[in-house]
Amino acid sequence: MQLKPLFKSIVLTCALVSSSLSFAQTELKLPDLGTSALQVLPIEKEQAIGEVMMMQLRSRSPVVGDPVLEEYLTSLGNRLVANANDVRFPFTFFWINNKDINAFAFYGGHVGVHTGLIAQSDNESQLASVIGHEIAHVTQRHLARRVQNAKDNSALTIAGLITGILATVVAPDAGIAILSASQTQSSLNQLTHSRKAEQEADRFGMNTLHKAGFDPNAASEFLTKLSDQIRFKNKPPAFLLTHPLPDSRVSDVRLRAQQYEKKHYPSSLSYALAKSRVLARYYYSDDTAEAFFRNLLNQSAELDKRALKYGLAITLLDQNKYKEVGELLDELLEKDPNNLFYLDVYTDYLIATDAPQKAVKLLQAQHQLRPNNQVITLNYANAAIKAKQYEVAEQLLKIFLLDKPEHILARDLLTQTYEALDDKAAYHESKASVYSQYGAFSKAADEVQRALNHVEDNENIKRTRLKALLSQYRNMQKEIAKL
Repeated sequence: MQLKPLFKSIVLTCALVSSSLSFAQTELKLPDLGTSALQVLPIEKEQAIGEVMMMQLRSRSPVVGDPVLEEYLTSLGNRLVANANDVRFPFTFFWINNKDINAFAFYGGHVGVHTGLIAQSDNESQLASVIGHEIAHVTQRHLARRVQNAKDNSALTIAGLITGILATVVAPDAGIAILSASQTQSSLNQLTHSRKAEQEADRFGMNTLHKAGFDPNAASEFLTKLSDQIRFKNKPPAFLLTHPLPDSRVSDVRLRAQQYEKKHYPSSLSYALAKSRVLARYYYSDDTAEAFFRNLLNQSAELDKRALKYGLAITLLDQNKYKEVGELLDELLEKDPNNLFYLDVYTDYLIATDAPQKAVKLLQAQHQLRPNNQVITLNYANAAIKAKQYEVAEQLLKIFLLDKPEHILARDLLTQTYEALDDKAAYHESKASVYSQYGAFSKAADEVQRALNHVEDNENIKRTRLKALLSQYRNMQKEIAKL
């Protein structure tokens, strides 16, 4: 499933991010972000700061809105969290469309993973080793502890720290250059993990990796790969700009891995499919991706070529080469008809070949089996919109948003549905909600005002609710302006 035009346009027009409001439009209480002497950071304040940072990240960086990849990463991340120590709150995992090898974690359990990390990883354990390491930074509260223990906070505010961390995790070399130029060494120290913190994250992360059923040796394999890149490149990999790699660290990690029993770790089809999807859609150009997958299919001696065929199907679909796409997907689905990766691309294929009704029928049956799955539900709703079954789409999305009120793609699809139904009040209110996800509260307020213009005189409850929402958006705009 790919981004739709309205979603893309809203992403492009939102230059400043702020809060994600719930379906009930619960008002976000921002923490005090302007104080300079930082106090002890309690869990609830750490979570609030994390939310503000996530809000800003959504509009300042290419966060990937891909339900299939999101489903995979969340499943992998939660598997690691379930085996981690000192977990104090739920984690949120998301992708950044960036070819650099990098991952990062910040306040409140937010973990971002660059698409380049899975693209350049050799196996799922390597990918999991990095995510487990980032989880450890959060559970051991390394950012919070550095703030608490900072000796010189006079020139450092939480707002400034947020700006610096955002710059660094998205473009590490640029972020550190900005901080260095301002000669705020204390700020730089807050962004770069200390050797002690790295050792602790290595230790806890490897234990999590082992308990979750992944290969502990993958951690040293990944660090060795980064170390090798340093030898052949003038600029170190992005990950190493905030995660120092002294000579002793690789050997320490390797020795620690030897404490665990050696055994065979089978490959994961989901990992292989996710990697192929990233390579096809976020890493290579269409023609390069096609050549890449065809070359491997011709040369590979592996019996299992499903991930390669899946990647080829994606890049052919994106080039409108539909005949071969259908053949590849029919072959894959015949052997694995409930696979979410295949169903997602097959839905796009059916819509592209003017057969959305067939997609609706297929996904209706799948939805009965997995009614709460986001890949099935969002593809079903999208196909229903294309098949002009707008009431079906509306019902699906409203129920889905009760469970996931902050899901931006679902909000966007619901907005498209109301536009097709010519329900102008609902359309503008839904569009306002999408804007609010990016912190564009001024635009959101404008949309609510437009919604009010389409409310009938006898709809007093709706008018009262929209006026309250308008007031809330305006108040949130004032709160964000304080930053």
